[in-house]
Amino acid sequence: MKHPILTVLAICCVLNVWADGTPNRNVEIAKHMDIFNAVYKELDLLYVDTIEPQKTIKKGIDEMLSSLDPYTNYIPQDDMDKLKMMTTGEYAGVGCVISQKKDGILITDVYEGMPAQRAGIRTGDLIVEIDGKSTVGLSVTNASEQLRGESKTQVAVTIKHANGEKTKTVITREKIAIPAIPFYSEIEPGIGYIYINGFTEKAASQFKEVFLELKNEKKIKKLIIDVRENPGGILDEAVDIINMFVDRKSTVVYTKGKNPNLNKTYKAMRDPIDKEMPIAVLVNRNSASAAEIVAGSLQDMDRAVIIGERTFGKGLVQTTRDLPHGGNLKVTISKYYIPSGRCIQAIDYSKKTGKEYSQRIPDSLTHEFKTIHGRTVRDGGGINPDIFSADTVTSTAEYYLYEKDIIFDYVTEYQKKHPSIPNIKEFTYTDADYEEFKAFVKSKDFTYKLFSESYLTSLKESLKEEGYAEYAEAEINALEAKLKHDIDTDLNLFKKEIVRSISIEIAKRYYYQTGMIIESLKFDDCKNEAIRLLNDSERYKKILSGELDEKK
Repeated sequence: MKHPILTVLAICCVLNVWADGTPNRNVEIAKHMDIFNAVYKELDLLYVDTIEPQKTIKKGIDEMLSSLDPYTNYIPQDDMDKLKMMTTGEYAGVGCVISQKKDGILITDVYEGMPAQRAGIRTGDLIVEIDGKSTVGLSVTNASEQLRGESKTQVAVTIKHANGEKTKTVITREKIAIPAIPFYSEIEPGIGYIYINGFTEKAASQFKEVFLELKNEKKIKKLIIDVRENPGGILDEAVDIINMFVDRKSTVVYTKGKNPNLNKTYKAMRDPIDKEMPIAVLVNRNSASAAEIVAGSLQDMDRAVIIGERTFGKGLVQTTRDLPHGGNLKVTISKYYIPSGRCIQAIDYSKKTGKEYSQRIPDSLTHEFKTIHGRTVRDGGGINPDIFSADTVTSTAEYYLYEKDIIFDYVTEYQKKHPSIPNIKEFTYTDADYEEFKAFVKSKDFTYKLFSESYLTSLKESLKEEGYAEYAEAEINALEAKLKHDIDTDLNLFKKEIVRSISIEIAKRYYYQTGMIIESLKFDDCKNEAIRLLNDSERYKKILSGELDEKK
């Protein structure tokens, strides 16, 4: 009699679970996996056209993951090289950046010292053939796949140079390592500057090497760390950099997620290199993830003053999991919390509706936390800088001069007339040069429409539909008149911003990434603000002690 009774009790328990609305997860998962398998089998058997399993199932996986967050991704075996490049900063290829044009593949950037540069390829050149096949109509993705390959293998390219000449060359692919620290220098007497491009493997060791060089050889007494436009990377690399400036055993960051076994606390495991040197960290709206950990942890420990714009707000941690047949799953497993206890995640992806994510958490719904010295900091929206200093705003005119390749094509012509330019620190783009640029723009019949004009057109249509067109006609006509622009006026009105863009592009052509950074620093208000702060030790100390709050 025992077995029938136990069976009935088991069934009742199952029924109770279902009645409570919380069905057994394993049963639910198995049921829906069966449904998915059955649907695909029926499609494969009956659908009118042949179905490609890899393509169809990958799309199904991608759609499933897109309902979660932008950082949880399936990486098939064919794309594992991309994952390796993201984590190591290395790939095997020729060392250039490309874009698609109607007559071939355009070289938009060349890395100094890499195979393409040594082969005489320059920015502005056109790849017209790869291994004897025309590149007309070839996508950037396909061209990249053909240019990349195993290290020490060869690829033949036919190049049409900016002067019209064609050359054919065979390039031996090499391991291309994108440096985590592309530039560092003593930019003012006693002030060091280090730009961190990304937190890839060896970023911390590279940082330590250049910092000690600046400290011991240049005798710097103050430091600027620049993580603007830095998308993040490996958490351990960020922790190791912070460790160089804070007490041993200090909690740098900790993570919390659904699986407590994956939670982790990251502490400074070594003695610091320098606990006293004044530090300014430069951030902007595109500083994310590990870059925010560096800025936020140093802010929470009152070890640096943060200057720039509010950061991106990515407080999510990913790990990778091996999948069958060589694939990989990059999955969000936790949120990270910096020393004050705050999480800087700006968007709650669990509240996604359709394909739209919820907006950033409003300040009114964020919470206060305290730094070591009692300064107030907040969660829920990136790192708010101690001193606000915005990046240069791009005008509509400058945007379209870039978008339509006017600046790019002009600099290509500039190179033809100027085989060389002075040392980049001494280089100046002159007013006479700018007059030539204006003439070049006019020769291209360059036109563009203001974004505000587009909005005005939409407003006029809405007013017409709602019956207010005649009522608001005078005001609309007046606004329309104010928005009218001409090229001459805009080229003069936005001269400073446009000259900045031109001179940076010129610097990149002659002195590559290093030249581009040096030239951009000449126009950098955020960097100048950091220098002013570091040269005012009283102001620096008052900000970190909480006596002076410049965020208000």
